[in-house]
Amino acid sequence: MNFLSHFYFDRQTADANIVLGTILPDLLKNANKNWNAHPQKNSIAFTQEVGLNSLLTGWKRHLEVDLIFHSSTFFNKKMQELKQLLLPILEDSVVRPSFLAHIGVELLLDHLLIEHQKINIPDFYDKLDQVNRNDLTKFLQKCEIDDVDHFFKFFDSFKSSRYLLSYQKLENISYALQRICMRIWEHPFSEKTTQELTVVLEFYKKQLEVDFMIIFEETENRLT
Repeated sequence: MNFLSHFYFDRQTADANIVLGTILPDLLKNANKNWNAHPQKNSIAFTQEVGLNSLLTGWKRHLEVDLIFHSSTFFNKKMQELKQLLLPILEDSVVRPSFLAHIGVELLLDHLLIEHQKINIPDFYDKLDQVNRNDLTKFLQKCEIDDVDHFFKFFDSFKSSRYLLSYQKLENISYALQRICMRIWEHPFSEKTTQELTVVLEFYKKQLEVDFMIIFEETENRLT
């Protein structure tokens, strides 16, 4: 799941550190794809301080949600449906249709949460602004992140850009997908393909919209 879908499950919590924890695994990877943190394997190092424990709680929630979501019949069915729609427009592209379908379903779910007012984006960013920076610094150091300053530059930029507000428009989802692909392939697809991708997403969104909340309800019911 993407940032806003993860936020959905802890949208009511008052603990900003927990909220950050629920997206921190993805934030770290976006800041530096080579960072591999596994705080859940050494929980005792984080549970002695309230702030660090909150971050760890959110981190574990992220892992649990992803495990439930990615193994669900819902996700695999939707991914295969979108993949079939993407195949014709990716014939001349290096991008793997399965990869684009995977990320595409996740971003469409974020978009639908916004459109159906299931989450509040300003509230999401407000929570991130309330995160205790000392707690976060300690957490990252215990995770052996080798450049904490770099992460904070990325994190502050992530917050100030309010980038996720752009997910309100479907055409921005296409450009987000293009940028994600550019992390792997230098020239993933052309401007024409990006436009065709928007058409595909517009079409598939109507199908996904019919029952998209099922996966959130199922996941929430299975969370420990």
